[in-house]
Amino acid sequence: MINIFQNEKDSKNALIKNKIVEFFIHNGNSTNTDLSKELNLSIPTVSKLINDMIEEGFVLEYGKQETSEGRKPILYGLNPDSGHFIGVDMGQDCIHMGQMNFRGELVNLLMDIPFCYANTMESLDELCHHINKFIDSLDIPRKKILNVNLNIPGRVNSGTGYSYSYYNVSEEPLTAILTNKIGIHTNIDNDTRAMAYGEYMQGCVKGEKDIIFINMSWGLGMGIILDGHLYTGKSGYAGEIGHMPYFDNEIICHCGKKGCLETETSGRAFYRKVKEHIEAGETSILSQDGQTDFTVEDLINATNREDPLCLEVLEQIGLNLGKALAGIINIFNPDLVVIGGILSQTGNFLMHSIETSVLKYSLNLVNKDTHIVQSKLKERAGVIGACMLARKFVIDQQ
Repeated sequence: MINIFQNEKDSKNALIKNKIVEFFIHNGNSTNTDLSKELNLSIPTVSKLINDMIEEGFVLEYGKQETSEGRKPILYGLNPDSGHFIGVDMGQDCIHMGQMNFRGELVNLLMDIPFCYANTMESLDELCHHINKFIDSLDIPRKKILNVNLNIPGRVNSGTGYSYSYYNVSEEPLTAILTNKIGIHTNIDNDTRAMAYGEYMQGCVKGEKDIIFINMSWGLGMGIILDGHLYTGKSGYAGEIGHMPYFDNEIICHCGKKGCLETETSGRAFYRKVKEHIEAGETSILSQDGQTDFTVEDLINATNREDPLCLEVLEQIGLNLGKALAGIINIFNPDLVVIGGILSQTGNFLMHSIETSVLKYSLNLVNKDTHIVQSKLKERAGVIGACMLARKFVIDQQ
């Protein structure tokens, strides 16, 4: 277990210091008076704790607050160099990695490192090699890195440290294997949940507390935030919207079931449908460009160039998702629905069909308070969320 206040003899003081850290995270630099009101403690008590945290290296003075009259109070905030966090996000065929300081500022970002995943120990060794290489390239000592978080698609139990979709290669928890191979405490979480948390902390969320995040990538996932807290379900598997039995299409999903929502509403479905139309002789920018094969990125580019075939297929995908999303909105009545993942990069072409279908199928009294928006962080949502979860894990251990 990690404890940033491990030398604190008084567990009550450690708990209060943890609350001070959380206050700074959510409110930025503040005065002792602000902290006193928030924590319901006397100003002398808060001042002593802040002085302790300055000595421990977690808090810095940030000058004086500008006021129109009277004595100017001192502003305090987190010391960005008091600790760093590494986030690793598994893409379809690549890795994204980032370094974040204690204040939540992204210091380094390395995107799209080619990588072919396999459920083997050899593949896991190669992944850890990439992570260690990234850490060794940073201009901070390893002891400054407090935690690493790895995002993994599919079913991940972050509490027990087991992944059941990727790297289920040992009876030992994956977190223990990673920690041993990287040499820094490492935890894991679901990739969509990390994206949702990244968007909540640094993206398009502006004070909303109940959020649904839809990850439209090669697969289809959902992250849930209720009353400002990530919802994981009993075993960490909440949010598997892609595997709702939704179609009578006899298409076998990669999960082994038939008719999952993901079989008609995902990057995988987009690719399959466009390819079937082209093979049937329909014209497209993709076929005119002389491509015999293409990627999801090629599909996105063709769509944004207003390719009629891609637009037609994407519209139906959006309508399908909107109908399913209408049911989710009826159940959760969220403040905000965020559409993310690579397919969201088609912008209004996708958003319009989703919104049209949601309006058609959801209850008016329920959906009128729900806003549907595009991800602000886009392709960085996962790696930023991973870094944020690494920090969250450390703070939650206090």
